[in-house]
Amino acid sequence: MSIIADKSHVFSGLRALKSDAKKSDRDELFKNMGQLFAHVSNYCNDEQVTQYDEVLCQLAELVEKEARKHVANLLAPLERAPGSVVLHLANDDIDVARPLLEFSNVLSDDDLIDIIKTKSEEHRVAIAGREKVALRVGEAIGREGGQHSLAKLLENEGAEIDVKTYEKALHLASNNDEIAKRLRNRKNVDWNLLKKKISRAGSKVLAQLSLKEAENSNLEKISDVVYHRMRNKAGFSANEWKLAWNQVKALNDRRQLNALALTRFVRFGYGHHVAAALTMMMNISPEIFVKWLAAQDYVGITVACKTFNMNRELFKGVVSLLPWRDIPSEKEINNICTKFEKISKGEAEGIFKLWKEKSLKKNNNS
Repeated sequence: MSIIADKSHVFSGLRALKSDAKKSDRDELFKNMGQLFAHVSNYCNDEQVTQYDEVLCQLAELVEKEARKHVANLLAPLERAPGSVVLHLANDDIDVARPLLEFSNVLSDDDLIDIIKTKSEEHRVAIAGREKVALRVGEAIGREGGQHSLAKLLENEGAEIDVKTYEKALHLASNNDEIAKRLRNRKNVDWNLLKKKISRAGSKVLAQLSLKEAENSNLEKISDVVYHRMRNKAGFSANEWKLAWNQVKALNDRRQLNALALTRFVRFGYGHHVAAALTMMMNISPEIFVKWLAAQDYVGITVACKTFNMNRELFKGVVSLLPWRDIPSEKEINNICTKFEKISKGEAEGIFKLWKEKSLKKNNNS
C-alpha cells in the first residue's frame, strides 16, 4: 500500500511541470519520481516505463544539476531503466553522467561510442573504467581519447583492445611513464604476436619496454571478426541475454528499434542483441524465442523472419549470429536460407498468425 500511496502523491505533483512552478518543486518532483521508479522498476510494464521516461525527460530539462545527479545515481544500477532519460543524463555534465557511464547496462555500445566522440575526456575515462568494455568501444576510446582515458582502458582487464589502440599506447609510452606502466602490467597479451601486427616504430618501443609474451594468452581477440566468431561459439548465455535485453528495451523506449538497428546488430556480430531485437519486433515472449534457440528451431525463426521485409543477406547474418545451443554449419545455414527464399511473405504471415492464435488459446486454457 505504501508504494501505491507514494505513486499517487508523486504524480499529483505533476503541476510542477507548469511554467510558473518553483524550481524547488520541480527538483523535488524529479527526485521523487526517480526514487519511485527505482522501487517499482521490476514491476513496471513497457507502457509504464514509457510514461516515466516521458515525464522524467521533460523534468530533466527543467531541474538543477544536483537533482539530475541524484536521479542519475538512482538509475545507474537498475537493470531496467527508462532509455531516453538515461541517455539524456549520460550526455550531461560529468558529475551527473559519471555513475551511468560507469555502471548502467542500459547504455548500448552505440550510445557509448557517440558519447566518446562528442563529450569530454572525463566522460571517456568513466567509460574506459566500465566492468566490460567491448572491442568497438575500446577502439573509439583509442581513436578519440587522450592519455588519461587510454591509461584507464589499459588498466581495465575487462576491456577489449585492438591493434591500433595498442600501437597508439606504445607511441605514447616512450615519453609517458604512466602509459608504459599500464602496458607492462596488462595481463594475457601476446606481445610477440602483437609485434608482427604493428609498425616498425611500435616494435622498437616494445623492445625498449622489455614486454614479454604472456602465458596462455590469445591476441587473436583483437581481431573483431575472430572475436565475433569466438564469442558466438559460446552459444546462449543467460548473462549476455539479460544485458542485451535491457539495452534493446532501452532502444525500444526511444523508439529506435527498427530494421536499421537490427542490421547494425548483425553487422557488429551482437548475437544476443539480434535475438532480443527479433523477440520485441515479433511481439512474442522471450521464453518462446529462447526455446527456439535451445531446440534449434530453424523453422519457427525462418517463418517469423519472413514476415518482415528481410532480404536473404540479412537473414543469413541473423541465422549465423543467433546464440543457438549449437552453432549451425555452413551447409545448415544455406539450407535454411533456401527455405527462407521459397516461402512467400503472405504464407509466412498466415502461418505466424495461426501459431500466435493457437499459443494464445493454449495460454488462456491453462
